[in-house]
Formats: sequence, C-alpha cells, structure tokens
Amino acid sequence: MVRVILLNGDTPVKIATLLVSASLFAAPAFAEQCSSKTQSHAVNVSYSTAIAGESYKKASSDIVETAAAAGSFSTLLAAAEAAGLVGALKGEGPLTVFAPTDEAFAALPAGTVETLLLPENQDALAGVLKLHVIAGAKVKSIDLAGQQITASTLNGDLAVDGTDGVVLTAPGSTATVIAADVSASNGVIHVIDTVLLPAG
Repeated sequence: MVRVILLNGDTPVKIATLLVSASLFAAPAFAEQCSSKTQSHAVNVSYSTAIAGESYKKASSDIVETAAAAGSFSTLLAAAEAAGLVGALKGEGPLTVFAPTDEAFAALPAGTVETLLLPENQDALAGVLKLHVIAGAKVKSIDLAGQQITASTLNGDLAVDGTDGVVLTAPGSTATVIAADVSASNGVIHVIDTVLLPAG
C-alpha cells in the first residue's frame, strides 16, 4: 500500500507501508531482495560531514557499508545481523533509515540491548529495527522541513515534526535527527539520538 503525502504544497512523497509477517518482510519484492545475492559496491567517497565531533563519510556504498564506515553504528549493525535484516538493508531499495548511534543504544535501560540480541528475542528485535525503516522512498530533510506528517515504517507509523529540526515520535519514544541526508547507493540515512521503540 502506498500512502501519498503532499509536502511543500505540491511535492508528492511516496511512503510505502509493508505489512510485517512471519517472513522477513511480507511484500514479495522486498522479500526477494532480502534473499537475493547482494553485489559488492566500491566505496567512492564524495565528501565528509562532521557530526557530533566525528567524521561521517557520505559515500556511494550501500546503507550497511555506509554505516560501517562511519564507525558510530556498531550496535545498530550488530542488531541488524542478529535480527536477520542485513540482506534487506543491502537490497535495492530505496530505503530511508533513521539510524541510532551507539550512544543512543547505550542510553537504553541496562540490559535492554543484551536481552534483545538473544536468539529467542529475534522477532522483538526485528520489530524495533523495522520501526526505523521506510521502504520504497528516499525521504530527504527538504521533504520534511516545515512539515508535520505521519510516516509509515516497516513496523507502524511515526509522527514526524519538521518545524524545528526534525523530531520523530514513536509509540514508545521520541528521537531527534542530529545529522540528515547521509546518502547511500540504495537510500538515505538520517542519524538520530534515541532508539525508537514500539508500543509496549
């Protein structure tokens, strides 16, 4: 199902909603991407952006490679591996990913990350991570500026307030975008300061 939201008066941004099932992703096209072999991409760095005192490389590599090169998303990548979502994040896309930093994961209550990484909690972990992903669209900060919208992720809706920076509100938490528009070959990454949590 595709939801069309008009931003800035006349610019359509398509935000796709994929219903989550027992498989990795229910939508056939996206599930096919998850199971297909991914191609390696040579990293071709165009420029770097300073974020919170560190250097984040904006590259033509895919989302997983771009996050790994940044050096501040080790927990996110470990979680994606444990949840079985790396193949999807390396797929064709386009994807919009709201990526919590290692500091954001560290700010969760003690033991939360360790518990989610247990094999028996794979589904719960996947649910948390999918709340950070919009499939089928590359949503950039210019699309959100000055807007108050609802964005459909792979695990429910986020309230997005772009009237003063960009603030995301999920059922269980609120996060602020601290660095926007980090391009990847299959989408775009927005760095956030808090892990988004589903209800409950």
